[in-house]
Amino acid sequence: MTGPSKTPGERNALHQIIDRRLSGKNKSIGNRERFLRRYREQIRDAVRKAVGDRSIHNIEEGADISLPKRDVSEPVFHHGSGGNREMVHPGNQEYVRGDRIPRPRGGGGGSGSGDASPDGSGEDDFTFRITREEFMNYFFDDLALPRLIRTQLLADAPEWKTRRAGFISEGNPTSLHVVRSMRVALGRRIAMGGEARLELRRAEEHLRLLEQRPDTPAAEIDMLRAEVEELRKRLGRVPFLDPFDLRFRHRIREPLPTSKAVMFCLMDVSGSMDEARKDLAKRFFILLYLFLSRHYKQTDVVFIRHHTQAAEVQEDEFFHATESGGTVVSSALTLMHQVIRERYMGSEWNIYGAQASDGDNWQQDSSKCRDILENKLLPLVRYFAYVQVADEDQNLWEEYTRVRDANAHFAMQKIVTPAQIFPVFRDLFRKSPNGVITS
Repeated sequence: MTGPSKTPGERNALHQIIDRRLSGKNKSIGNRERFLRRYREQIRDAVRKAVGDRSIHNIEEGADISLPKRDVSEPVFHHGSGGNREMVHPGNQEYVRGDRIPRPRGGGGGSGSGDASPDGSGEDDFTFRITREEFMNYFFDDLALPRLIRTQLLADAPEWKTRRAGFISEGNPTSLHVVRSMRVALGRRIAMGGEARLELRRAEEHLRLLEQRPDTPAAEIDMLRAEVEELRKRLGRVPFLDPFDLRFRHRIREPLPTSKAVMFCLMDVSGSMDEARKDLAKRFFILLYLFLSRHYKQTDVVFIRHHTQAAEVQEDEFFHATESGGTVVSSALTLMHQVIRERYMGSEWNIYGAQASDGDNWQQDSSKCRDILENKLLPLVRYFAYVQVADEDQNLWEEYTRVRDANAHFAMQKIVTPAQIFPVFRDLFRKSPNGVITS
């Protein structure tokens, strides 16, 4: 059973897309998105300030962001100053007509920020709340893995780019190329009407000559006029624009080289690392793990804990295990090199390393660590970051300083208090001005 037939107007009606996502009371998703785009820089600065006031455990929560009213002010029409106006203020039980009202003093109990204005007017900060997703996007907005190179086409989740590939005869109306369509139509009209146009020109010339001769029979002239009229009708039946003439822009998708990366997280859990230092190291690696999991879905993360011996562990054990012991830092670097040779050798891998330790190590082992870094690891990695969770310069810090001076892709920083975690992290993984390098 078929339904009622649709009129041509109903068949050609445009589709209307209505956004029915739920919004809060007196809120608009579209207006909010425009607001976030317009004041992106101010919101990013406010997020950076808010990060310093929270612990690593609640970093993924939303936040109340305050922006100075002068940054979000809009031009409005209002009454100018001057003139005589009478106003009624309901609820006045203190003053009567003619009383002089003192100007408010600074440091009052109001909710606004700053001192009182000399003209009796003031400005409050504009405060609004951003969601957890928005907070993390702003926090990690200008961070990136250094020297990341796109090296390989991935079959499971490739990245695509769209490029133009000529014209096709069928496509979306929005892709219609008018100039090319008219050019094809002109060529078709010339090809289909060329012979008839030549015959019409000859017939009209012959008819003109016959009409100039007085002895030409009228029947012959009438027959020739009928032939000319038929040729004109024949040319008139050639359509100006045919559906065959339409040409549409053709776009195809091509796979892009995709970055394959692996991040090695090396954490010292030896006896010299007390609970406070271990907590700093864990906070740093939690932040690094959040950064990688949110922005680099195709990145492998290898967790290595070490004391006198190093072991590759899972994420939960890396952050929550309580095993401890002596200190042999080179065991972690040796295990990292071994894992690279077994699983991540090849030019298609971007290899990164991040190490956290208090710097306390055997003197002979510290020199061995420098040798492993310079001769085995740094030639293979794109970037290696070392974080020392102690203020004093231990022997490992001295050896690593020599490595940093000789290698531009080796960085080292100190973290002594939790407040230093975020600035150090941003300094180590700040996005390059040139962006991601592509091959």
